[in-house]
Amino acid sequence: MSDDAPSRRPDRPLRRGWTTGACATAAAKAAFQALATGVFPDPVTIRLPRGETPAFALCRTSAGEGWASASIVKDAGDDPDVTHGAEIAATVRRLPPGAGICFIAGAGVGMVTLPGLAIPPGEPAINPVPRRMMREALGGVAEEHKVAADAEIEISVAGGEALARKTWNPRLGIVGGLSILGTTGIVVPFSCAAWIHSIRSGIDVARAAGLRHVAGSTGNTSEDAVRKRHALPDIALLDMGDFAGGLLKYLRENPIPRLTLAGGFAKMTKLAQGALDLHSSRAEVDLVFLAALAAPRQGVAAEAIGRANSAAEALQIAEKGGIPLAQLVARKARATASATLSGAPVAVDVLIVGRDGRILAET
Repeated sequence: MSDDAPSRRPDRPLRRGWTTGACATAAAKAAFQALATGVFPDPVTIRLPRGETPAFALCRTSAGEGWASASIVKDAGDDPDVTHGAEIAATVRRLPPGAGICFIAGAGVGMVTLPGLAIPPGEPAINPVPRRMMREALGGVAEEHKVAADAEIEISVAGGEALARKTWNPRLGIVGGLSILGTTGIVVPFSCAAWIHSIRSGIDVARAAGLRHVAGSTGNTSEDAVRKRHALPDIALLDMGDFAGGLLKYLRENPIPRLTLAGGFAKMTKLAQGALDLHSSRAEVDLVFLAALAAPRQGVAAEAIGRANSAAEALQIAEKGGIPLAQLVARKARATASATLSGAPVAVDVLIVGRDGRILAET
């Protein structure tokens, strides 16, 4: 991720995919049905929280005395999901009558170690909705085949520990692998929902840890700069991306005393203009706005800023003309953030960071 990463959205209809939770549910149902009947259903059909009933082809199956295992290859559709193509397996083992259903983290599935998440420390990182989906799927099989729904479900993801290093999991205190996620079972391509969920989880973990200062950054360069500037631990660094609004609105209801917003000049200009979604497809830099900011300082340079080809060129013109444009933008961006927080007890400061990592402005 960079501060000015181009959009990867293709120019065609986008294909939806399935969450890790949906794949784990399908694998667990197939394995439990094999335990009950001796036969793996292939494909296996599950019911999603909103009533959809997709069918999943099995990748691998195996069974032994008192256990069965099945796996599904995750299809994330056209979403750039790190788990696309991952093999998600469920091994189901019989438990004594009345034991109920319990969950175990197999290879590639993480364990929760910090408070603040939906699952408490010491538990496998299998979120509440996937757990409910699996319980309901096994319950349906048990009712149909007149068997007890008492089982241990072990979920594993091939290569999950390596994949997890590309996610927020290490910062959230999830160690050893991926999380099994999903609230609807469906992956919507390029949806902001997953990113917003990660932002909220990061805030929840920071609050639970008692942190008093967090930072939201638009990309790697700005994150590195804010880490050095404030000596913040990883747990305090929130990968905001383009979703300034999502971060600010959640902090409005779940405040932390201090917030630093860090980003490149173009992204922070959009925030200064009042945009809360900073993506290039949903907000553009307004050069007239920048020229108006600069106008009281230097008329000739301000006019040139209004005719610039890009935010970067506008900044170059301002710097040559001795206009503190980055600082003016930082102040306006801070005003937008403060207005969005609507009086919540959060003190905001803003860093604007150059592509070389240099801090250009700071409120």
